[in-house]
Amino acid sequence: MNTRRVCFQLQLKPGLIAEYTARHAAVWPEMLQALKSSGWNNYSLFLRPDGLLIGYFETDSLEEAQARMAATDANARWQAEMSGFFEDLHGTPDAGFLQLTEVFNLEDQLAAATSALTQSKSLGD
Repeated sequence: MNTRRVCFQLQLKPGLIAEYTARHAAVWPEMLQALKSSGWNNYSLFLRPDGLLIGYFETDSLEEAQARMAATDANARWQAEMSGFFEDLHGTPDAGFLQLTEVFNLEDQLAAATSALTQSKSLGD
């Protein structure tokens, strides 16, 4: 399976930014383990001062990773606690996010360019 890069955005409520940041400084160990075992790899969150939250992770399948997380008790408890932090949220934070479209990846383009160069050289021989 190919690893898929997933990037998403959510908007935090302005008055809850500090608390949200504090909660993510010490995520429950069982939640961390659930994320990892469910296929949320290389997962990071980035926060702008105005509350714009950008998340990124890699997974073999977004749908399967979300389904595996939805089946865990730790995630159910975490999502219940986190859902109140966001504006205009439809569903739980881990499913109601706005997924962003990837328009550039350095490694993908370098691999394609290297492959094209290799093919061009082999055709010229």
